[in-house]
Amino acid sequence: MPDAPIPSAPVLDLHLAWCFTVVAEYRHFGRAAEALHTTQPSLSRQIRRLEQRLGVSLFERTPQGNHLTEAGEAFLPMATELLRAAERAAAAARSATRPARITIGHTPGIIVTPAVRELRRRHPDAEVRTKQLTPDEPRRALLDHQVDAVAARLPFPTDGLDVTALYDEPRVLLVPLDHRLAGRSSVTLADIADEPLPKVRGAHPLASAFWRIDPRPDGRPAPDGPLIETAADQFELVAGGQAVTISVPSHTLRPDLSAVALDGVEPSHVVLVTRAHERNHLVAAFRAHAVSILGSAQRCDEAEV
Repeated sequence: MPDAPIPSAPVLDLHLAWCFTVVAEYRHFGRAAEALHTTQPSLSRQIRRLEQRLGVSLFERTPQGNHLTEAGEAFLPMATELLRAAERAAAAARSATRPARITIGHTPGIIVTPAVRELRRRHPDAEVRTKQLTPDEPRRALLDHQVDAVAARLPFPTDGLDVTALYDEPRVLLVPLDHRLAGRSSVTLADIADEPLPKVRGAHPLASAFWRIDPRPDGRPAPDGPLIETAADQFELVAGGQAVTISVPSHTLRPDLSAVALDGVEPSHVVLVTRAHERNHLVAAFRAHAVSILGSAQRCDEAEV
């Protein structure tokens, strides 16, 4: 079998791409040089080298500042992704050579402590860390190698990831204590047909549709409530009487909120997500503990209700 052809020398130098992204962020060579701990003349030479390699001008230099050219605008997102890919490659290499390390992510309201303790007990020499993530971070944190496994609630994009079911949680309606539905044993979507629900700015459409149940089964859109920056902001709005929201029982710690069972809707699915083809043996070990401990604990809780 003939040898594979040797790749040609790369056009891009990662250091030059990094310098470009910093200048693009600051739009000012002096401030970018300070951020890079170098001098402005040296940084200018680096950018000129990059422009010579690419054969295009990336910046338009004016007395008012430095603006990206059309070529610069086109190059910026790809240069940024190139640097991220390099970080991921380095992290994957480190993970392969240092398998006695794992970082376990979890989103709000999901308790991974029992499974983490069991992993530490069985692997006392391993470095086991935990990291709380926001609901929109699991996929990005995994692919960027910030974490090695995440316990989170679906839905979010899972292509390129391995997903293991842990347990289901019923969805509930959260209302202020003086709301007309507070104290009910349960409600249906018909009961909240006209109740406004908050929208999280920048939320993934899958998550927004699931938690707002939008559209409703009859095709009607869910009523829009206030626009909020993070999912955590919704609880203050609900307590203040500005909206209602759909959540899970573990998010009802506030004494000024009432949780009412929501009938006829799909439950929330809690899963463990890892990178596809992950080689770290601690990931496989934690997955087994999460399924046996977290999943069984939830089933016991449900049996007691």
